[in-house]
Amino acid sequence: MAGSYDPNHAGYPVLEKLIFENRKIVLVIFALITLGMLFAASRLSIDAGFKKQLPLQHEYMKTFQDYETEFGGTNRILIAVMAKKGDIFNKEYLTALEGVSEKINNVKDKQGMGVDQSRTRSIFTPNQRYMVVTEEGFEADNVWPARFPEPFPPMSSNFDPTPEQYAILKRNIELSGIVGRLVAKDFSGAMVQAELVPEESADGKRLNYKEVAAELEKIRSEYEKGNVEVRIIGFTKIVDDIAKGASSVVFFFLITVAFTWLLLFIYSTSGKLASLTVVAAFTAVIWMLGALNLMGFGIDPMNILTPFLIFAIGVSHGEQMINRFRGQIFFGGLEEGTVEELRARTGVSPYEAAIKSFRSLLVPGSVALIAGCIGFAAILMIPIRIIYELAVTATVGVGIIVFTNLILLPVLLSYTKLSNLEKKRGFRLRQLTAFDRIWAFLATFSKPGIAALIIAIGVGLFFWAEHYNKNMMIGDAQKGVAELFPDARYNVDADVITNKFALGIDIINVVAEVQPNACAQSYQAMEVFDRFAWHMRNVEGVTKVITMVDIGKQVWSANNFGSLRWRTLPRQPANMATAFRNIETDTGLLNETTCTAMPMMIFTADHQSDTITRVVDAVKKFRSENKLFDQNFSVKLKKAIEENKKAESEGGEFIPNNDINFRLATGNVGVMAATNEEVAKLEKKIMYTVYAAVFLMCLISFRNPLAALCITLPLVLVTALGEALMVKLGIGLKVNTLTVVALGVGIGVDYAIYIYARMAELMKQGKSLSQSYFDALKTTGIAIFYTALTLAAGVATWIFSELKFQADMGLMLTFMFFVNMVAAMIFLPALCRWLLKPFEKENSSS
Repeated sequence: MAGSYDPNHAGYPVLEKLIFENRKIVLVIFALITLGMLFAASRLSIDAGFKKQLPLQHEYMKTFQDYETEFGGTNRILIAVMAKKGDIFNKEYLTALEGVSEKINNVKDKQGMGVDQSRTRSIFTPNQRYMVVTEEGFEADNVWPARFPEPFPPMSSNFDPTPEQYAILKRNIELSGIVGRLVAKDFSGAMVQAELVPEESADGKRLNYKEVAAELEKIRSEYEKGNVEVRIIGFTKIVDDIAKGASSVVFFFLITVAFTWLLLFIYSTSGKLASLTVVAAFTAVIWMLGALNLMGFGIDPMNILTPFLIFAIGVSHGEQMINRFRGQIFFGGLEEGTVEELRARTGVSPYEAAIKSFRSLLVPGSVALIAGCIGFAAILMIPIRIIYELAVTATVGVGIIVFTNLILLPVLLSYTKLSNLEKKRGFRLRQLTAFDRIWAFLATFSKPGIAALIIAIGVGLFFWAEHYNKNMMIGDAQKGVAELFPDARYNVDADVITNKFALGIDIINVVAEVQPNACAQSYQAMEVFDRFAWHMRNVEGVTKVITMVDIGKQVWSANNFGSLRWRTLPRQPANMATAFRNIETDTGLLNETTCTAMPMMIFTADHQSDTITRVVDAVKKFRSENKLFDQNFSVKLKKAIEENKKAESEGGEFIPNNDINFRLATGNVGVMAATNEEVAKLEKKIMYTVYAAVFLMCLISFRNPLAALCITLPLVLVTALGEALMVKLGIGLKVNTLTVVALGVGIGVDYAIYIYARMAELMKQGKSLSQSYFDALKTTGIAIFYTALTLAAGVATWIFSELKFQADMGLMLTFMFFVNMVAAMIFLPALCRWLLKPFEKENSSS
């Protein structure tokens, strides 16, 4: 009788008995866990980090970490204070610029972490100086004069410069060489630069980017008035703008839930079944968010899409469950046979229907979900913290669906009595026969001749897509921040700064390592350094190169009456010492007074993939041709220094070590270069791992390598087509997009698994391949279609997001979810024909 467990059926008696003879206990356990996870989820907060986005084990990022303390990181804040009309030489403007220069030093989060005051730069800070040769000798001072020809008091002291004093200020700016860096080329604005150091304190405190961004916006609102406008860029603002855009996810999530429920209701004609499916999927989301908190993770703005995917996956598998449940309730089994045969059948109780649904979907459902878990876990190969968190989040989320959809949902269904049963049964009968012509047409794809043609078309599409994908860009395919729309405030600010300041915002630093005091003792090393700078200045995409040699040449020229003929690198150690001794470490061009490391600042026109590749390749080519890179350079140099010290102590002669070692790279372009190289290296490996995971799980489940191949090959084709769509849309392949493509593959396998699982059951009963495929579509085809529609509709709402990344990925996933369904219905039967049963004789009725 209903409500009691029958131990004599085939299936998984121990597991079924444990679950269905203890239904109330199971529901209480799920309720308690859900309440606990809901409480944990409520404690989640936005957790963004600069280093979380870096491949810290990469060669370039090791350079970044080695010199982060001395030269600062790439976690900069750039505030351009611009005059809407005219130039900067007026009281209103300079008062605002001075105020911003002072206020930026006070930008902290509530823990006291924020801007490093020693690294702040503007025309008001004492680290910006000029030097010039006059008839009386050298003249040097701060850009905002401290003494010559008279001190300039702070603008905040009601100081109103005279025209003569404005002329002095302009002269100082021009002599300092900061036009294009800290002052706009047309003097329409000036820059305040700051750095956030450190991101994490020694006692484990993390910099709160949201609070820092809020302080920056306070500065903007205070000084952006009258003829002054304030432009702010930097990682902090990127995180803040993305987080604000991602906040709309809540709205889209509610729309997705409502639309999903509507689709489920239309499909099932039951508010109860639609609601239970949504409840099970939503429970998985709550558990996943709670698990994040328990694992010590927060929500990164770039990981905000994962709950959508978990909900969509939960609904897709729930749809299969309610499809099987209805078949048992209405007809006492699978919905196969003629209409007359189905009408003659009687349904079973909700309890028995739930058990049979659980039994029939446990294996294919688990296989699909585990394959998804392994696929998501494959992206752990990308050695970046944010990807690690995303992979763990997605893997845990999909693993949770095994419990919520394959245990919780059947138990809830076992208590579900449908009203108007006969009416719903009649609707289902009409639904089953309404698409017979479509299923019959699709079944012809399993005929030998048509199957061969379809396979040929698939092969042709694959090779076309692979050829087209050669145009795929690794990294950003556009200017600005690709995650935001071109008209977003951040990208508009970045565009203004790029156009007004000659050096732009994109920089890659190559660090030259030398012996101590090489800048005063080794002409050979410094000459190579200078020659390398000339080489980089001639690379397409490089706008300017700055080195300490440039300043040294200017000083040496100044020592020789300012003659341009003397603007060269001096050869003698004493002359070199004269040229370089006054270059201070706060210029960022040397690490300490002994100058064992000298960054070469290479400014680029943009950070598009092609530009980064050209610049990095040029660096590698130069140092390779001249043998100027050695990973063990520091060890060898230390040994050489010790040998020299020993020789000197014994009365020998000091022998300068002229070796020089060029290390890539710091700066935002250096970070992007490292990330792009990781993506290029791992792209194929990750996708092959995902395919291998799907193949292995299908092999274990169906115990037929050819069947596993039939399920996997359509995924390969759809992935190639998805990448072709990315090329068409101008979406570069980077960490975020590669992750989404991998997730799309892991989810898209569900269709083929469910179709083939049903086909395998029917073929075991002796039915032909074509008939089995027809019957499989008849019983699961509508559910497959609605699953694809539900998944696609869930992510299609992202297209209206304020974030370009979210909109692009919504379009990508919509494409992959729907096309994966089409590929499963078209290519799976064709592949099965020629790989599984190429010589089977079909009955005319099939």
